[in-house]
Amino acid sequence: MAKRKTTAPVEIVESVEKELYENVRAYISAARAKVYAVANAEMVKAYWNVGREIVEKQGGADHAKYGDGLIKNLSVKLTAEFGPGYTGANLRYMRLVYLAFPNCHTLCDKLSWSHYCELLSISDVDKRSFYEKEAINSSWSVRELKRQI
Repeated sequence: MAKRKTTAPVEIVESVEKELYENVRAYISAARAKVYAVANAEMVKAYWNVGREIVEKQGGADHAKYGDGLIKNLSVKLTAEFGPGYTGANLRYMRLVYLAFPNCHTLCDKLSWSHYCELLSISDVDKRSFYEKEAINSSWSVRELKRQI
C-alpha cells in the first residue's frame, strides 16, 4: 500500500517562512551595521591621518596660509581619483580635526566624521570634550548633537 503524502497546513508554512525571513533579515542587518561601523571608524582615522599629513607638510599648526596652494592642489588630485568629498573645505576640516584631536587613539568608533566636524564648532576644549562624551554615552545622532550644542 502506498503512503499518502501529507502537506502542512498553510498557516504552518507561512509561519516557517516568516521565521526564516526574520532570521535571515536579522543576520543581514547585523552584518551591515558592523560593516558600516568598521568602515566609518576607518574613514575617520583616514581623514585624521590626512589632516596630520597636511599639518606636517604645512610646517605646523600656525602655517595654514602657506598651505592654501597645497590644499587646493591636493583637492584637485584626490577629487580626480576618488570623486567628490575631497574639496578644499573638507581637507581643511580634516586638518582642523587633527589639530582639535591630536591623539588618534582618543577618536571614538561610535562617532561619525560628521560628529567630529560638528564638535569643531566648540572652541573651548573642555566643553568640546563634554559634548563628545555625551554624544558617545547617549548615542546622539549628529542632528541631536547639534541641537544639544
